[in-house]
This record gives sequence, structure tokens and C-alpha cells, in this order.
Amino acid sequence: MNLSPFNDATRPWESAEHDVLTETAQSYSLIVWNDEVNTFEWVIETLVTICGHSHEQAEQSAILIHFKGKYAVKKGDYETLKPMCDAITDRGIGATIEAIAD
Repeated sequence: MNLSPFNDATRPWESAEHDVLTETAQSYSLIVWNDEVNTFEWVIETLVTICGHSHEQAEQSAILIHFKGKYAVKKGDYETLKPMCDAITDRGIGATIEAIAD
């Protein structure tokens, strides 16, 4: 006799059929590089305009770029980040896209 308060319909974890994630999307980072040419103001304005950062977020990113040499300002899929990367480099700021290691 089964004394469990659950029946087969209320125990989905015991179902014979399971959906299994077999492929995951690759995640990427948009990296902005430090240089000796662009001003903090220009980098901040670019991050606000291109990446949709708040002024405070862009300011903090610019400080990290300056002191660390580079900083991942945005994460996402390649198709989303590629136009942002192009727009940043069009403004004379070094930017690349790097795959995030799993």
C-alpha cells in the first residue's frame, strides 16, 4: 500500500519523459580596452549611448578600464554585442568580443 500523499500526477520529477537541454548558447563579453588617447568623458558618453549604461555605471566601468587595462562592459550573445563593438570602435575606442569560458 502506497501511503505517499503524492500520486504520479503530482510527482513530475518521477515522470518517464524529461526535456533535456542538449545545447546551450555561447555567451560573450564586450571588452573595452584602455588607451592613452580617449578621455574618461568620451568613454562614459560612449557607454551610455551605445551600451545603454546609466551614467554611474558607465563612470564605474571607465574607472575599471583605466586601472585594469580592460573591462567587460556587457555580456550577451554575439549577435547583440557585435553592433555595439563596431559602434564603439567607430568612435576610436578599442573594443573586442571574447567568448566566456564555461
